[in-house]
Amino acid sequence: MRIEWNTAAAFIVVLTTQAFACTRTEPAPGAGPSGSGSAAAAPADKTSISVKGSDTMVILGQRWAEEYMKVNKGITVQVTGGGSGTGIAALINGSTDICEASRPMKDKEKQEVKAKRGADAVETKVALDALAVYVNTKNPLEEISVPSLAKIYLGEAKTWKDVGGPAKPLILYGRENNSGTYGFFKEHVLENKDFAPGVQTLAGTAAVVAAVKGDPNGIGYGGIAYSEGVKTLKLKKDDKSPAIAGTLETAQNGIYPLARFLYFYTAGEPTGSMKKFIDWVESDAGQKIIEQVGYYPLPKK
Repeated sequence: MRIEWNTAAAFIVVLTTQAFACTRTEPAPGAGPSGSGSAAAAPADKTSISVKGSDTMVILGQRWAEEYMKVNKGITVQVTGGGSGTGIAALINGSTDICEASRPMKDKEKQEVKAKRGADAVETKVALDALAVYVNTKNPLEEISVPSLAKIYLGEAKTWKDVGGPAKPLILYGRENNSGTYGFFKEHVLENKDFAPGVQTLAGTAAVVAAVKGDPNGIGYGGIAYSEGVKTLKLKKDDKSPAIAGTLETAQNGIYPLARFLYFYTAGEPTGSMKKFIDWVESDAGQKIIEQVGYYPLPKK
């Protein structure tokens, strides 16, 4: 499997040697996931399940779809990215069955699902992530505190020297505002303050990694599974705390400062083929794939 970044669309396409259904065609305006013209919750006997949302999760979603379809003939699972906000909007308007999100849905968004779909938004935790801070491999820094990270992305730190590095300019890369990763970072690092105007926003975590990989002065953030070819910094909760690396253990026990859940959302309790797919994702078989992709499985219940 190889990964390509498509600059013409805000998602990553995973190419495999087999003809799996990796993208989907949007229904006509006003059509629900089944193409019936209704925005009601999906019927139980669907043979095609649409999954849309988080770019952080799109590789994982593709792998789940591929492996599930191998052992469930007659079921098609179609996966696209676009960002958590895009997936949530699709769930609200009925153009996807399952939304992938790297942040929790907001109360207002849940209310919109209820109003437009006639069903409650149902949350299912499906994986864990350690949101990583990427720097170029030539950067001598090995760790950074969350307050120092905030100073960088608020524009208060101007050079790497301001946060313990060399006297080099800081070049900031980040995600677009429809990204769940953007929202999580803004809430948990910036305490809901605005990003500095100088942050270069890119459409996808792969693009952030590519930018940092080619920029000795660059810094970016995103899912731990995307960190190939860049250095990930250990994180300190504050300046006096120990530096923690993002690992399975530190994500599961919560000591990594930016550990987070990854989610599925549906309009109403999933039933039929949708429920079988989600149950499989939560099973040992589905959770094993998470580690293969580079994220972390849920703690054992």
